[in-house]
Amino acid sequence: MYWAEFFTIAVAHLFAVASPGPDFAIVTRQCMSGGTRAGVWTSLGVSSAILLHVTYCILGVALLLAQSTTLFNSMKYLAAAYLVYLGVQSIRGSFRQTNTALYTRGEVAISPSKAFAVGFLTNGLNPKATLFFLALFTVVIDSNTPSSIQILYGLYLAIATFLWFSMLSKILGRPNVRAFIIKTGNWVERGMGAILILLALQISMST
Repeated sequence: MYWAEFFTIAVAHLFAVASPGPDFAIVTRQCMSGGTRAGVWTSLGVSSAILLHVTYCILGVALLLAQSTTLFNSMKYLAAAYLVYLGVQSIRGSFRQTNTALYTRGEVAISPSKAFAVGFLTNGLNPKATLFFLALFTVVIDSNTPSSIQILYGLYLAIATFLWFSMLSKILGRPNVRAFIIKTGNWVERGMGAILILLALQISMST
């Protein structure tokens, strides 16, 4: 009965998760600095934040947030500030003398909890994610769809997000990709930092 609705959600999510954005950038950066393990834990953080979005959409909080200019702008600038912080940290880290050695080992000392938190905050604070899920739960999903079905949709979105970014992490952790990172690690780190800062500017200037 709900397969058509689910298919629409799945396709919309596929395009959203595959498009370059803060989640894509932060998982890539974490893989480059901490290896596949850090990327997978960051992916878990991103996907867990999906459940946060789903929860407040079901409860109707997302609609209140979208209608309140003050609340929405506060969230927007907080997200932008956090991405700027991560971008600056990435650029600063590329100038450290030990950076090459850390890449050679394949993993920087990034704890699972820290990697998870970075992923969770990056997605959880992203106002574009808020608007995306608000659109799903107000336009795509019928108001008569039971909450139990909506929860299942949310679980699918979280699991699909985790699988997508985990696959990305596995690819970036392959030996040939790792060899490229070892060779150009500093510049890649600076590039990812610049991308995060540009994404922050895009978010802060969006209406």
